[in-house]
Amino acid sequence: MKIRTSHGVRIFHIQTILTDEVFMDKTNDVTLLPGERLDIINEDLSLIQKKNGLTFGTDAYLLSAFAPRRGGIAADLGAGTGVASLLCAVRGKSDKMYSVEVQPEFAELCRRNAELNGLSDKITPILKDVREIYAKDTDGEVDFVISNPPYMSADGGKGNDSTVKNIARREICGGIGDFCAAASRILRYGGDFYTVYRCDRLCDLICALRENSLEPKVMVTVYPRKDSAPCLVLLKSKKGGRPGLTVSPPLIIYRDPEAPARYTIPEGEKDLGYTAEFAKIYADFSLDHLFER
Repeated sequence: MKIRTSHGVRIFHIQTILTDEVFMDKTNDVTLLPGERLDIINEDLSLIQKKNGLTFGTDAYLLSAFAPRRGGIAADLGAGTGVASLLCAVRGKSDKMYSVEVQPEFAELCRRNAELNGLSDKITPILKDVREIYAKDTDGEVDFVISNPPYMSADGGKGNDSTVKNIARREICGGIGDFCAAASRILRYGGDFYTVYRCDRLCDLICALRENSLEPKVMVTVYPRKDSAPCLVLLKSKKGGRPGLTVSPPLIIYRDPEAPARYTIPEGEKDLGYTAEFAKIYADFSLDHLFER
């Protein structure tokens, strides 16, 4: 069994088990099928993923951190393997999460991941196209919705050889308008929609939100470095909300190379060069501090 610790452009720590055999963790016998791997995230969450499939990164973690602190009934549109759903459940952000995914292999991984982490009572995978999702599928209207939707048009840019990756990244099974419409259909009046998207498609996102009675209320732009262009935008919208948008100070991932860390680095861990604001998201699992500056 090979074990490696992976640190990328991330605000979480991952221990990856690269094996197709049975792996014993603290509480479970985990059977990994051919082509699968097991990631241990922040020592409190286990995630089965495809070795060569679509794996989660900074966008999914930021999305789940952006979700409200309160519990409630929620839905995750385009849930994939369920990482954002799992993070919300394990950190107490949702009492019940309906994880909607159109690809059978991802929906099954979401189910297995929920079972692996003892969260089957809090996470219900739904194998369905977001264009066909209604409140009856989530046992009534939900309090909030999270989504990391496909960010590339179906015919834009260079495609990937993997159909699974193409569906996850491209608007093949629904565009941003379809995701916003689905969120509006299942949200209660006054409920919130949290999404992460690419900055170059921000106009498309805002137009789609307003067309579906979702008013943008809070926006966070994410920059790799202070002198770079933004790479992601996080947007909170309210169903039936009044106009009025709050924009946070920029969230910058990396500090200047010569600048010292303004936070405590755990003993034995490498300084990855994060800004204090970015590192605090890992500690608090929240973006609230961005609005306190």
